[in-house]
Amino acid sequence: MTMKIKPSQKNNKKNDKEFRLMEIRLSDINQDGNKMIVEGYAVRYNEPTTLWEQDGIEYKEVIERGALDNADLSDVPFKYNHSDTVMIMARTRNKTLELINDDQGLFIRAELADTTSGSDLYKLIKRGDIDKMSFAFTVEEDSYNRETYTRSIRKIRKLYDVAAVDLPAYDSTSINARSFFELEREKEQMLESINKRKQYEKDKLKLKLILEESE
Repeated sequence: MTMKIKPSQKNNKKNDKEFRLMEIRLSDINQDGNKMIVEGYAVRYNEPTTLWEQDGIEYKEVIERGALDNADLSDVPFKYNHSDTVMIMARTRNKTLELINDDQGLFIRAELADTTSGSDLYKLIKRGDIDKMSFAFTVEEDSYNRETYTRSIRKIRKLYDVAAVDLPAYDSTSINARSFFELEREKEQMLESINKRKQYEKDKLKLKLILEESE
Protein backbone atom coordinates (compact mmCIF):
# COMPACT_ATOMS: atom_id res chain seq x y z
CA MET A 1 0.00 0.00 0.00
CA THR A 2 1.34 3.40 -0.99
CA MET A 3 0.26 6.38 1.07
CA LYS A 4 0.68 9.97 -0.04
CA ILE A 5 2.25 12.09 2.66
CA LYS A 6 0.71 15.52 2.98
CA PRO A 7 2.88 18.38 4.24
CA SER A 8 0.98 18.49 7.53
CA GLN A 9 1.82 14.83 8.15
CA LYS A 10 5.56 15.25 7.82
CA ASN A 11 7.98 15.54 10.68
CA ASN A 12 10.32 17.71 8.63
CA LYS A 13 9.33 21.09 7.24
CA LYS A 14 9.54 21.94 3.56
CA ASN A 15 12.48 24.24 4.14
CA ASP A 16 14.53 21.53 5.87
CA LYS A 17 17.46 20.58 3.67
CA GLU A 18 18.25 16.95 2.95
CA PHE A 19 21.56 15.63 1.64
CA ARG A 20 22.40 12.66 -0.58
CA LEU A 21 25.58 11.21 -2.07
CA MET A 22 26.63 10.35 -5.61
CA GLU A 23 29.89 9.65 -7.41
CA ILE A 24 32.11 12.42 -8.79
CA ARG A 25 34.86 12.13 -11.39
CA LEU A 26 37.10 14.17 -13.65
CA SER A 27 35.77 14.99 -17.08
CA ASP A 28 36.78 12.55 -19.81
CA ILE A 29 36.36 15.20 -22.48
CA ASN A 30 38.75 17.80 -21.09
CA GLN A 31 41.46 17.89 -23.74
CA ASP A 32 43.21 21.25 -23.42
CA GLY A 33 44.47 20.71 -19.89
CA ASN A 34 43.83 24.35 -19.00
CA LYS A 35 40.41 23.93 -17.43
CA MET A 36 39.68 21.95 -14.30
CA ILE A 37 36.47 20.09 -15.14
CA VAL A 38 34.64 17.68 -12.84
CA GLU A 39 31.36 15.97 -13.60
CA GLY A 40 28.91 13.33 -12.51
CA TYR A 41 25.25 12.65 -11.76
CA ALA A 42 24.06 14.57 -8.72
CA VAL A 43 20.68 12.80 -8.90
CA ARG A 44 19.76 9.39 -10.34
CA TYR A 45 16.11 8.70 -11.13
CA ASN A 46 14.21 5.51 -10.30
CA GLU A 47 17.14 3.85 -8.52
CA PRO A 48 16.09 2.71 -5.03
CA THR A 49 18.82 3.37 -2.50
CA THR A 50 19.03 1.98 1.02
CA LEU A 51 19.49 4.99 3.30
CA TRP A 52 19.77 3.08 6.55
CA GLU A 53 18.91 -0.21 8.23
CA GLN A 54 17.41 -0.94 11.61
CA ASP A 55 16.20 -4.19 13.18
CA GLY A 56 16.85 -5.99 9.91
CA ILE A 57 14.66 -3.60 7.91
CA GLU A 58 16.14 -1.64 5.01
CA TYR A 59 14.64 1.81 4.62
CA LYS A 60 14.91 2.90 1.01
CA GLU A 61 14.39 6.00 -1.04
CA VAL A 62 13.87 6.58 -4.74
CA ILE A 63 13.78 9.86 -6.62
CA GLU A 64 11.19 9.57 -9.37
CA ARG A 65 11.85 10.66 -12.94
CA GLY A 66 10.52 14.18 -13.36
CA ALA A 67 11.05 15.16 -9.72
CA LEU A 68 13.20 18.10 -10.83
CA ASP A 69 10.99 19.27 -13.68
CA ASN A 70 9.58 22.23 -11.75
CA ALA A 71 12.30 22.59 -9.12
CA ASP A 72 14.07 25.86 -8.45
CA LEU A 73 17.47 25.50 -10.14
CA SER A 74 17.92 29.22 -10.70
CA ASP A 75 21.15 29.76 -8.77
CA VAL A 76 23.04 26.63 -7.73
CA PRO A 77 26.65 26.81 -6.51
CA PHE A 78 29.24 24.02 -6.51
CA LYS A 79 30.82 23.88 -3.05
CA TYR A 80 33.28 21.90 -0.97
CA ASN A 81 31.59 20.04 1.90
CA HIS A 82 28.54 22.32 1.57
CA SER A 83 30.63 24.91 3.39
CA ASP A 84 29.80 28.60 3.42
CA THR A 85 33.28 29.41 4.71
CA VAL A 86 35.15 28.04 1.67
CA MET A 87 35.03 29.92 -1.60
CA ILE A 88 32.48 28.68 -4.17
CA MET A 89 34.12 26.58 -6.88
CA ALA A 90 31.56 27.11 -9.67
CA ARG A 91 28.03 28.44 -10.15
CA THR A 92 25.11 28.18 -12.54
CA ARG A 93 24.66 31.95 -12.49
CA ASN A 94 27.90 32.54 -14.41
CA LYS A 95 27.59 29.28 -16.38
CA THR A 96 30.67 27.65 -14.81
CA LEU A 97 28.29 25.00 -13.48
CA GLU A 98 25.99 23.19 -15.91
CA LEU A 99 22.92 21.26 -14.77
CA ILE A 100 21.60 18.81 -17.37
CA ASN A 101 18.27 17.19 -16.48
CA ASP A 102 17.97 14.05 -18.64
CA ASP A 103 16.14 10.70 -18.46
CA GLN A 104 18.73 9.23 -16.09
CA GLY A 105 18.88 12.09 -13.63
CA LEU A 106 20.60 15.41 -13.06
CA PHE A 107 24.06 15.51 -14.62
CA ILE A 108 26.44 18.25 -13.48
CA ARG A 109 29.57 19.60 -15.15
CA ALA A 110 31.61 22.11 -13.18
CA GLU A 111 34.56 24.18 -14.30
CA LEU A 112 36.41 24.75 -11.04
CA ALA A 113 37.68 28.22 -10.30
CA ASP A 114 41.36 28.82 -11.07
CA THR A 115 42.17 29.52 -7.43
CA THR A 116 44.27 27.76 -4.83
CA SER A 117 41.14 26.13 -3.40
CA GLY A 118 39.90 25.09 -6.84
CA SER A 119 43.28 23.65 -7.79
CA ASP A 120 43.61 21.78 -4.49
CA LEU A 121 40.14 20.27 -4.86
CA TYR A 122 40.82 19.23 -8.44
CA LYS A 123 44.08 17.50 -7.42
CA LEU A 124 42.36 15.63 -4.58
CA ILE A 125 39.62 14.42 -6.93
CA LYS A 126 42.24 13.41 -9.49
CA ARG A 127 44.15 11.37 -6.86
CA GLY A 128 40.96 9.73 -5.66
CA ASP A 129 41.07 11.24 -2.17
CA ILE A 130 37.68 12.77 -2.90
CA ASP A 131 35.26 10.66 -4.94
CA LYS A 132 31.84 11.59 -3.59
CA MET A 133 29.46 14.40 -4.42
CA SER A 134 26.52 15.46 -2.27
CA PHE A 135 23.53 17.59 -3.12
CA ALA A 136 21.29 19.63 -0.83
CA PHE A 137 17.58 19.93 -1.56
CA THR A 138 14.11 20.31 -0.10
CA VAL A 139 11.12 18.10 -0.85
CA GLU A 140 7.85 19.35 -2.32
CA GLU A 141 5.96 16.06 -2.55
CA ASP A 142 6.67 12.47 -1.56
CA SER A 143 4.94 9.20 -0.66
CA TYR A 144 5.72 6.19 1.51
CA ASN A 145 5.16 2.50 0.77
CA ARG A 146 4.76 0.70 4.10
CA GLU A 147 5.15 -2.75 2.54
CA THR A 148 8.55 -2.07 0.95
CA TYR A 149 9.66 0.63 3.42
CA THR A 150 10.38 2.90 0.48
CA ARG A 151 10.05 6.65 0.34
CA SER A 152 9.42 8.04 -3.16
CA ILE A 153 10.37 11.64 -3.78
CA ARG A 154 8.01 12.89 -6.47
CA LYS A 155 8.81 16.57 -6.54
CA ILE A 156 11.85 18.50 -5.36
CA ARG A 157 11.14 22.08 -4.38
CA LYS A 158 14.65 23.55 -4.57
CA LEU A 159 18.21 22.41 -5.24
CA TYR A 160 20.42 24.49 -2.95
CA ASP A 161 23.87 23.30 -3.96
CA VAL A 162 26.03 20.42 -5.12
CA ALA A 163 29.29 19.75 -3.33
CA ALA A 164 32.40 17.62 -3.44
CA VAL A 165 32.72 15.96 -0.04
CA ASP A 166 35.60 14.15 1.66
CA LEU A 167 34.11 12.86 4.92
CA PRO A 168 30.39 12.92 4.22
CA ALA A 169 28.32 13.51 7.32
CA TYR A 170 25.36 11.99 5.47
CA ASP A 171 27.00 8.83 4.13
CA SER A 172 24.11 6.65 5.29
CA THR A 173 21.33 9.21 5.45
CA SER A 174 20.53 12.76 6.39
CA ILE A 175 19.05 13.83 9.69
CA ASN A 176 15.79 14.80 8.00
CA ALA A 177 15.53 11.55 6.06
CA ARG A 178 16.10 9.56 9.25
CA SER A 179 13.42 11.55 11.09
CA PHE A 180 11.02 10.85 8.21
CA PHE A 181 11.44 7.09 8.53
CA GLU A 182 11.38 7.18 12.31
CA LEU A 183 8.05 8.99 12.14
CA GLU A 184 6.73 6.26 9.86
CA ARG A 185 7.96 3.60 12.33
CA GLU A 186 6.08 5.35 15.11
CA LYS A 187 2.92 5.36 12.99
CA GLU A 188 3.34 1.64 12.27
CA GLN A 189 3.86 0.84 15.95
CA MET A 190 0.79 2.88 16.88
CA LEU A 191 -1.36 1.12 14.27
CA GLU A 192 -0.05 -2.23 15.46
CA SER A 193 -0.93 -1.36 19.04
CA ILE A 194 -4.43 -0.23 18.03
CA ASN A 195 -5.00 -3.41 16.02
CA LYS A 196 -3.84 -5.56 18.93
CA ARG A 197 -6.22 -3.73 21.24
CA LYS A 198 -9.12 -4.23 18.83
CA GLN A 199 -8.31 -7.93 18.52
CA TYR A 200 -8.15 -8.22 22.31
CA GLU A 201 -11.60 -6.66 22.64
CA LYS A 202 -12.98 -9.00 19.97
CA ASP A 203 -11.52 -12.06 21.70
CA LYS A 204 -12.85 -10.85 25.03
CA LEU A 205 -16.35 -10.40 23.63
CA LYS A 206 -16.21 -13.80 21.90
CA LEU A 207 -15.16 -15.49 25.14
CA LYS A 208 -17.97 -13.75 27.01
CA LEU A 209 -20.55 -14.99 24.50
CA ILE A 210 -19.21 -18.53 24.73
CA LEU A 211 -19.43 -18.47 28.54
CA GLU A 212 -22.99 -17.09 28.45
CA GLU A 213 -24.09 -19.83 26.04
CA SER A 214 -22.58 -22.54 28.23
CA GLU A 215 -24.49 -21.42 31.31
